Amino acid sequence: MSTGKRIALIVGGIYLFLIVLAIGVYGWSRLDNEEFKPQNEFKLDTWIELGPFDFNKAVLYLLIASALTIGTMVYISRRMQARPNRVQTAVEWLYTAMRDNITRGNMDDAMARKWFPFIGTLFLFIWFSNLIGYIPLPTNTHEKVDILGAEIPSFALYAATANLSIPLVLALVVFVAYNLEGIRAKGFVGYLKSLIPAGITGFAVVPIFILELLSNFMRLISLSVRLFANILAGHLIILFMAGGLAVLLGIEALGVVIIPFGIAIFLFEVGLVATLQAFIFATLSAIYLGGAVAEHH
Repeated sequence: MSTGKRIALIVGGIYLFLIVLAIGVYGWSRLDNEEFKPQNEFKLDTWIELGPFDFNKAVLYLLIASALTIGTMVYISRRMQARPNRVQTAVEWLYTAMRDNITRGNMDDAMARKWFPFIGTLFLFIWFSNLIGYIPLPTNTHEKVDILGAEIPSFALYAATANLSIPLVLALVVFVAYNLEGIRAKGFVGYLKSLIPAGITGFAVVPIFILELLSNFMRLISLSVRLFANILAGHLIILFMAGGLAVLLGIEALGVVIIPFGIAIFLFEVGLVATLQAFIFATLSAIYLGGAVAEHH
């Protein structure tokens, strides 16, 4: 028997033993749940009122993501070496991927030089926002822990991009940017004409133009809802698989059964989804910018 199979059997045996033990200790009896509400994990409670502005955990996560985006690049840029170390090599690889695959792959070189800082910053900010969303931070003010007489908020997972307002604002910035770029390159009337695909003539121009105009506004949804829905869904699944489902159903032993799936989903979200969603958002932004100045629709 191979080593991999032996490890799998050992892990499977331990997992099965824990399931049997949990059923023996807790049983499958159901308990009533009157307190746990999954939606409260995403509720934004005001911590500090600053005039018309509220400081809450969403703002905290935005500040952390902004600080990481700025601080990381400034730190790395000041420590570039002729013989790069591993960190510099990783940063240079990421830089090349953002410049060549995302930006230059969707617009000409002149425009890529102009818009690369915007696209790169957008990618990094969303990437950091997604990643820190999987780091437990003391932000749950509904459940507090008593430490030496001080009531400390318990640790919880939250992502600013799981709040629709954040992806929507980013999408609005992209929407304004590529429309202004298209108007600057072609003029207002010329830009509107460019929305009509080549070869469309006669009466068909009117309905096609209306559809293309609506499609242009639908890009706000394609950008914002995709990012929001994927991050929110991932956090909800992790919440349920990490014990929330057991609490909702009132079956204590279920927590032991589903926790490995929660760990697997957590690793999947951190390892793939966080980066993939930042890549998709930045790539679509580059495509929209490049398409706005293209000669043909």
